[in-house]
Amino acid sequence: MNTAAHAAHHTTGQPAGPGSRPEPGAEAAAPRLGRGTLLLMSVATGLSVAGNYFAQPLLDVIGRDLHLSTGTTALVVTVAQTGYGLGLLLLVPLGDLLERRRLAVVLCALTAVFLTVTASAPNAALLLTGTALTGLTSVAAQVVMPFAATLSAPAERGRTIGTVMTGLLLGILLARTAAGLLAELGGWRTVYWVNAALMLLMAVLLRLRLPALRTTAGLRYPALLRSTLALFAQEPVLRWRAALGALTFAGFSVLWTALVFLLSGPAYGWQESTIGLLGLVGAAGSLAASTAGRLADRGLAHRVTGVSAFLLLGSWGLLAAGGAGGAWSLAALLAGVIVLDLAAHAVHVSNQNLVYAIRPEARNRLNSAYMTSYFVGGAVGSALTSMVWGLGGWTGVCVLGAGMAVAVVGVWVAEWLRRRTPRG
Repeated sequence: MNTAAHAAHHTTGQPAGPGSRPEPGAEAAAPRLGRGTLLLMSVATGLSVAGNYFAQPLLDVIGRDLHLSTGTTALVVTVAQTGYGLGLLLLVPLGDLLERRRLAVVLCALTAVFLTVTASAPNAALLLTGTALTGLTSVAAQVVMPFAATLSAPAERGRTIGTVMTGLLLGILLARTAAGLLAELGGWRTVYWVNAALMLLMAVLLRLRLPALRTTAGLRYPALLRSTLALFAQEPVLRWRAALGALTFAGFSVLWTALVFLLSGPAYGWQESTIGLLGLVGAAGSLAASTAGRLADRGLAHRVTGVSAFLLLGSWGLLAAGGAGGAWSLAALLAGVIVLDLAAHAVHVSNQNLVYAIRPEARNRLNSAYMTSYFVGGAVGSALTSMVWGLGGWTGVCVLGAGMAVAVVGVWVAEWLRRRTPRG
């Protein structure tokens, strides 16, 4: 038995073969990830997270249908992000303990079930429950992401992460477009029913196409969770990149939560389907994921982060000019959305590339630690937006977003100075 086969035998509990792949100890010998499987993993991640974003262009219509206050309706977004954050913390580390294909399949199937709860919800209680549980299990995307990174060759890991991330980001952004269009056709519940059916299909396809892969962490579940949290104390790169990710996604959430209120208000007066189409504009930003991944493979992740941090700051100037309504304001608004999305996605992919490289044997726990911070930032951003909108409208929201962008620049500068300072 050669080295790769020996590693596969001990990590999966099965003889090495077509359904087995070695874990990081034999990464250099791992077969290249096929394009078809990579595409499937990209689609699965996008569909998994999409359910957390359907409500954003539909907040008004959901509120009217279920007779909810504006504050309760806005909680739908916050609850989705919070559920996702809990899933990242509690479920994603299981990828270092359980067989990954089975974990991904089970999570996809459960997401389908919980989407049907949201689709059939007659009141706020069931709506929020279904949304929270969907967020919890939709972290299948974050089980698939390090799975793809492990199956890829080290020299192509950035490209692989960028490709899967593109699928995930398109899922987030196009979810708004799909939600708006399907709401016009069959009501706001339609998109949840459709996504439930697609998630069941993903569960079947992942079971058929993905190889079996198990990592033996040698820990029980409570110790596994403790070791995930301990990574923050042990790994400086994780701390810096988690801070950058949390602040970046907080600003991203500020924009996409507030846009619904701006575009449906008196300045623009758009309908749900039109608001949803704005996701097509934001989707252009997902192209940055693939480019950032390739640049990371060339050792330029830190530079990409710096350029993107300053672009984030500049985007809020454009967005502020887009609050008045009219053709010129709309042009500024669309330009701001594109720039912010490009920059946010580039920061995120650069972060993941650096974090995944720290300790390959703990890749799921590293991903859990980083992504938990990332989506806690998103939940905080959404919650703050609801409060700031009531106090200062679009101008207040832009000040909030610009403040977060300033913090991103500050953290990047601090990290850059730390890296350049010689250690005595």
